[in-house]
Amino acid sequence: MAAQIHFQSVSKSFSRELFRDLSFGINDGERIGLIGPNGSGKSTLLKLLAGLEEADSGNVTVRKGLRRVYLSQAEAYDETATIEEILLAAIANHPEEHERYELVEKATENLSLDAGQRFGQLSGGQRKRVAIAAAMIQSPDLLLMDEPTNHLDLEGILWLEATLKEAPFAYIVISHDRFFLENVTDRIIEVNRMFPGGIFTTPGNYSTFLERKQEFLAGQAEQQAALANRLRKETEWLRRMPKARTTKAQYRIDAAEKLKQDYSAVKQRNERNRKLQIEFDATGRQTRRLIECSGIAKGIAGRTLFADLDLVLSPGSCIGLMGRNGAGKSTLMRLLTGELEPDAGTIKRADNLKIVHFDQRRQTLNPDDSLRTALSPVGDTVIYQGRSIHVAGFAKRFLFDTEQLEMPVRSLSGGEQARILIARLMVQAADVLLLDEPTNDLDIQSLEVLEESIEEFPGAVVLISHDRFFLNRLSDEILNLDGQGHGEYFADYFQWQDVITEREELRKASKAQAARSESERLSLEKKAARPRKLSKSEQKELDQMEAKILKAEEALEAAQLKIQDPTVASNADKLAEACAAMEEQQRVVEALYERWKELEALK
Repeated sequence: MAAQIHFQSVSKSFSRELFRDLSFGINDGERIGLIGPNGSGKSTLLKLLAGLEEADSGNVTVRKGLRRVYLSQAEAYDETATIEEILLAAIANHPEEHERYELVEKATENLSLDAGQRFGQLSGGQRKRVAIAAAMIQSPDLLLMDEPTNHLDLEGILWLEATLKEAPFAYIVISHDRFFLENVTDRIIEVNRMFPGGIFTTPGNYSTFLERKQEFLAGQAEQQAALANRLRKETEWLRRMPKARTTKAQYRIDAAEKLKQDYSAVKQRNERNRKLQIEFDATGRQTRRLIECSGIAKGIAGRTLFADLDLVLSPGSCIGLMGRNGAGKSTLMRLLTGELEPDAGTIKRADNLKIVHFDQRRQTLNPDDSLRTALSPVGDTVIYQGRSIHVAGFAKRFLFDTEQLEMPVRSLSGGEQARILIARLMVQAADVLLLDEPTNDLDIQSLEVLEESIEEFPGAVVLISHDRFFLNRLSDEILNLDGQGHGEYFADYFQWQDVITEREELRKASKAQAARSESERLSLEKKAARPRKLSKSEQKELDQMEAKILKAEEALEAAQLKIQDPTVASNADKLAEACAAMEEQQRVVEALYERWKELEALK
């Protein structure tokens, strides 16, 4: 493979040093996942690769004529521009006008959006899809993506995975979504000072990377132990060495000094392998039903989000919420807290129930506050589980260094701000944790610690997350909201994926059948030699057709509702039988409509 970009001893600093002496290369066709702790400089590194930032030192060699396209975390487009205008602007330098429109038409078809929609009318997930399409339509040699799954719902993430698997270009993607990295990468690069040279890279997907990383860290720990043993022996020899032999043994003294430096470097790298210390404070109450929702419904702006929904939260339970953006997941959270009231149904809460809510909007953080104030608004101590802890010590539990305490919140990375919010949750004793996208911006190591702490929490938990690994590991069951009034329970993420995939295949088959029927109708019309009138029996059939269609559609609706029944959806045999029945009823309805058109044409 031909080289695209090569870094040699590249360093970069802003308010602090991000990385030093990084060396690696990017080749044609590679699909690279870029990971690392929050604040390690991943986004800055991506901008260096894109040519948007310059290195403080070192050499960056870029192949002549390399087409690089950078996709940032935030989408900056004119709110009044249409999707078509945004995509056309992305390929304004394309020489052939008719080809530009063909490319845009193909891109919007892949997006499943109307090209005439204005950017300001789109949801967060739709905006991200448009930004991704605008990047890919430029046919880059190298696409650089910074957290492209942010704001995408699960269907959007699956769409992006499928699109990247077919991509003819190389790409580098920053992501903390482990399923995503597993599915779309063939090489992982981690930027982390725990590694020599500040970087660790291996070919293969994410699971292969984890194996190699564990092997390396185990070897580095053994190296530290071996160096410590050798250093101890050399130190003892130096202490016993007669003064008369000092000059003669200078080489050994120098070797001991070098050994000391090597040991210090390895020890320092291993000490950087720190983890967050997260432990949610629970009240310990064992009330059997903390929150019980019976037949609740909620709508917004005339649209029913969910109706007739039942939900029970008990100590030790964990429910994962799934659904498209705007389906009502965050609204359901606000119903559970009591911030909103249901349109129908009842919500019963245990007496003196303590609910702690993690809000994905992060509106509780004042960007002008210092880290010290954000962690401890009053004084220099934090009360945690009845103990008084100095704010500096508390900050270290969340991987903040003492010199960061006076930094304003606005200067911290998204992952560091997320850690502040988690720290605030920890000091509140809770019966119920409501976590709305707690994984956003957190690095993978922090995610793993967060998962462990939630598993150990004895109260009830409700999760909203687009991180499939996180959701599947923690949830006892999955509640999927379709945003059209229905809520459906699944055993886990994989069952949801299987059912959704099967339904999508049925939808496509039904659409294809309808297209074939239309084609056959047109063919019959062309073959008709001359018009004829309805016979008496045909007139009678036409008079009864509307009632027949109404009856058939009612049967189809009943078949569709049966598929949504949790007892059917959770049983593979019953689900297959119900899907076959629905497909057959769909054919009956289509045949009746086709016959109705034929009879109407003869009137």
